[in-house]
Amino acid sequence: MTAPTSPLPVPDPGTDPAAYVDAAATLAGLPVDPAFRPGVVANMALAMKMAALVMGRPLPGAVEPAPVYLPPEVRT
Repeated sequence: MTAPTSPLPVPDPGTDPAAYVDAAATLAGLPVDPAFRPGVVANMALAMKMAALVMGRPLPGAVEPAPVYLPPEVRT
């Protein structure tokens, strides 16, 4: 049995956080104020490290996804 894989794209550990921020901002059409860019890049670098820790852990085969929450007025 193989471990489940994530459907989410995980940046390569060698991905430059600054390049990722620039590309994501361009793709989303959101400008990043130059005064805030160093903090945004530092936050992305930290987020990428945390994601690598989480995504690097294998999941046991018995793990199932959590149910999707629906508010009472939407439940059928």
